[in-house]
Amino acid sequence: MTGREAVMLGCVIHGQGDLRVAELPVPAPGPGQALVAVRYGGVCGSDLHYWRHGGVGDFRLREPMVLGHEVVGTVVEYGPGASGPAPGTAVAVHPASPCGACPECGDGRRNVCGDTRYLGSAARFPHVQGGFADRVVVPGEQLRALPEGLGLRRAALAEPLAVALHAVRRAGKVAGRHVLVTGAGPIGCLVVAAAKAAGASRVTVTDLVPEALEYARVAGADVGVRADDPDDAGWPDDVDAAIEASGVAAGLDACLRRVRRGGVVVQLGMLPPGRSPFAGNLVVSREIELRGAFRFDTEFDEALGLLSVEPVFDGLVSAVVPVREAESAFVLAADRSRSCKVLLDFAPAP
Repeated sequence: MTGREAVMLGCVIHGQGDLRVAELPVPAPGPGQALVAVRYGGVCGSDLHYWRHGGVGDFRLREPMVLGHEVVGTVVEYGPGASGPAPGTAVAVHPASPCGACPECGDGRRNVCGDTRYLGSAARFPHVQGGFADRVVVPGEQLRALPEGLGLRRAALAEPLAVALHAVRRAGKVAGRHVLVTGAGPIGCLVVAAAKAAGASRVTVTDLVPEALEYARVAGADVGVRADDPDDAGWPDDVDAAIEASGVAAGLDACLRRVRRGGVVVQLGMLPPGRSPFAGNLVVSREIELRGAFRFDTEFDEALGLLSVEPVFDGLVSAVVPVREAESAFVLAADRSRSCKVLLDFAPAP
């Protein structure tokens, strides 16, 4: 190309409250890499944390970073030695590149690999730039062709649904059992759907926001409970498993107090940095199993399969916003009384 270097739009976080839609150089795929034209990117809770707080948990911003790890689009081209779905194919991007050499990778737990590169993450420095841009370069093996009949809009839920599927898997057997989910944000709603898909006979979900509970019902929740109302008749006792998806200590406390003796509590929501109080004596006296759930691995492919056959997920996409209006999309995504999952649209302006 002659003249001005080819540029694209990308959403770059510079610090707390400092989100910019900027022109960036269009990347070229290197050896083993693929170039993808991004169509949709889901605004995740972690993206909101970077925007509102300058970090997620213990991961703090130390340099400008392109946000985004929930991205889908079409293959443009491959670099030397790379292969995958043919150019023009609609794909979802698996955002993780584990090292493949550590003990965790060797044990089949690649999702907790300490040397993973994850799109749009400040967990390492230099940060791994994300996928909220017109074009993104990723290793070719991270591309997944969409199953027949699955459109890009619904496929944008693959990454958060994979997180939910992994959390449900960490809860053990849920078929025919009662599951409590604390937090009815986008991840909590997807946990509801994942638990139902795994055969849970009853799912109760709690939240402070009535509108969020309505989205949880769309996802398949049997009962919605106001988390700030201890007298709500829907509060369950002795649930078989509880999945904490709110990321607040009160949610974990509710899980520990409502799960049956010998039950399982899965902490999925990222708690604030530092120490978090919890009812540890209940873990001891009731032999509750407290397990963490972090990201996912092979569940990404399972998520695509589930999305291809279940139209209920369309009801969880509450808005699609052009990338040029990214900040308004973030404001909307942060207001759970008005949204569930918000997507950025990277389609060229007309």
